[in-house]
Amino acid sequence: MMKISGRVTWCCVALLLALTSVSAVQKTLRSINGLKKINFGQSVPKHSLLLLHWFANEIDIDNNDIIQLTFDPNSGDYGSHHYGNYEDLLNPLPRGNQYHYYTIGNLHQGTSNPLPAYVAHPQREYEGENRDRIIVRVREQNRGQVYQTIDEVYITQHYDTSENQGTPYDPDHTYSITTNLLRQIREFALGQNQLSYLRNRYGSSADDVQIINTWGQFACVGLLLYIVIQEKQSSKQQNNRPENRRNPSNKREHNVPRNEREHNVPRNEREHNVPRNEREHNVPRNVPNQSFVVVNMGDYEDRVASRRPVNTESDCCKTYKCCLISGFCCFACITLIVSGIIFYFFVIKK
Repeated sequence: MMKISGRVTWCCVALLLALTSVSAVQKTLRSINGLKKINFGQSVPKHSLLLLHWFANEIDIDNNDIIQLTFDPNSGDYGSHHYGNYEDLLNPLPRGNQYHYYTIGNLHQGTSNPLPAYVAHPQREYEGENRDRIIVRVREQNRGQVYQTIDEVYITQHYDTSENQGTPYDPDHTYSITTNLLRQIREFALGQNQLSYLRNRYGSSADDVQIINTWGQFACVGLLLYIVIQEKQSSKQQNNRPENRRNPSNKREHNVPRNEREHNVPRNEREHNVPRNEREHNVPRNVPNQSFVVVNMGDYEDRVASRRPVNTESDCCKTYKCCLISGFCCFACITLIVSGIIFYFFVIKK
């Protein structure tokens, strides 16, 4: 009886470990197309893109995709300081003192090396109220050594005060950044006169002259923001036009008997002969306004150690397809672990 009880305990521990490992998976952004899927300006501050652009062009990336910092994060440069990961936002650090997490981007932190003006004092539309941050995991041998190696990069943000979650970072809007995405952003470096090339490379319809007139020497930054934010919003508005919508009855024409299709209806009865004000796609729709409020976050809020549980449900898993895939992966992991334990105790030990 004691042996069976012990086996049950081991099974429960294995199940708990499996569930924990599945929930610790981070959302990853691998390209600019991945950035387009984020709701910048709604759930995520637009300022995050400015901060990420600066960071991608500040670091060094060699031919082996090894990333190195060009400043000491312990000195407070660019609003940086040590991050303890007290709320378990990220994975635990490997054993030893070689790895450390740091946050970068606190606009209110006094330093001799502040962030550049286009990040610290952007256009009003792109102000982030000091909520967004970059988190890096640094591997260092000598503390204070310049050109320390980075092996993980994240963008994150403080909770909005309206969410009543305190000052920790929001796991639902924390994203892992790949080296490939950083390289793509580096193509939009300041001072490079290649707007036409970048526009064509990323399939943009941006007006070069308008972007130059608006952004001046920061035109490459303006193009990046246009591709990720404005162009996506324009595409959504285009898709939401009445003529691009599906039939509300969800009946496709090829599922309707041929003798009932429009081209078999007498010409005087077709819709284009109906007055415009009586057609269905001219019926007005009520669209609710959306807005959000952000407030300033001081340096002390980065250092608050909050240990209360946080909601780790991902925005990416709100669709049916993602939920189905996540559930299948979780079930597969649990089944594999439990099968191994049962095989070990009931077959090998027997």
